[in-house]
Amino acid sequence: MPGKSYSGVLPKLSSDEKELSSNLRRHVEYLCSEICPRNFLNPKGLAASADYIDRQFREFGYSPVRTQFKAEEGLLKDYPSAPDNEITYENIAVEIRGSRLPDEIFVIGAHYDSPAAVDGCRAANDNASGVAAVLELAHRFSGKTFDRTVRFVSFPNEEPPFFWTSSMGSYVYAKGCRDRKEKIIGMYSLETIGYYSDKPGSQDYPPPLKYVYPDKGDFVGFVGNISSIGLIRKSASIFRKKVKFPSEGAALLSSIPGVGWSDHWSFWEMGYPALMVTDTAPFRYPYYHSSSDNPDKLDYDSMARVVAGLDLVIQEILNSK
Repeated sequence: MPGKSYSGVLPKLSSDEKELSSNLRRHVEYLCSEICPRNFLNPKGLAASADYIDRQFREFGYSPVRTQFKAEEGLLKDYPSAPDNEITYENIAVEIRGSRLPDEIFVIGAHYDSPAAVDGCRAANDNASGVAAVLELAHRFSGKTFDRTVRFVSFPNEEPPFFWTSSMGSYVYAKGCRDRKEKIIGMYSLETIGYYSDKPGSQDYPPPLKYVYPDKGDFVGFVGNISSIGLIRKSASIFRKKVKFPSEGAALLSSIPGVGWSDHWSFWEMGYPALMVTDTAPFRYPYYHSSSDNPDKLDYDSMARVVAGLDLVIQEILNSK
């Protein structure tokens, strides 16, 4: 990856970052405390999450588009308590149309569902943290104009049994983009971005990556497949130039465990470049897919540094020649 990851003492939070940290915490706590669980076994929670996201977008000055779809028949056959094919799922999207190159579109997305297989999982990091980041990026971008079009989207159904199927909200969305022949120049999937540790041994990897990357889980990762290497290198390069926070980038084989474990996979399936912005989830976060994935486990100040940094990266991509 171009450039060097930041090392050393982190600068004090700016007043803007302090406010951002507070806003991120507010979103996570609402999704986890006021609304939970958020999945197909609890459709009221799923619908309430969509309403909350819609309401926040509107408060930021957008006009959300909510696209409804049903899961493929038989997918929930192993869940007798689920109302198979009766639930309507929704993608929620907003857009700032580009002024110079409006047909070139950049997507920032995150899934808002929680794991159905884990009783009591509030899913704070996976993935209320990503939803909070999407909302606050949309907040920061509101009222601005860019050369290219930017979209902020929240998806349901990233978790099993929908994972890597055509019933993922992101798959439905990405396929719609392809069917409309839209030119998606890149997609960021914001996935579990709330946990950081500077303790040696706090970071793990699938083999053989542990011989290449640091053993401290204090960085944010830009992870994608080989076909997305241009987007990954550009993203990591801009972040390292502009942001005083540790970062790592990797363009890897999609067969390596973890590399395709989120909504960016859906965009790969449609031939679009995409990457995952992540704290690496199960390779770092000890509460992944557990009943302990609660809001108090997250580092909102580090999240704020990451989101403020992504703001700068995305703006440069939208306006670059």
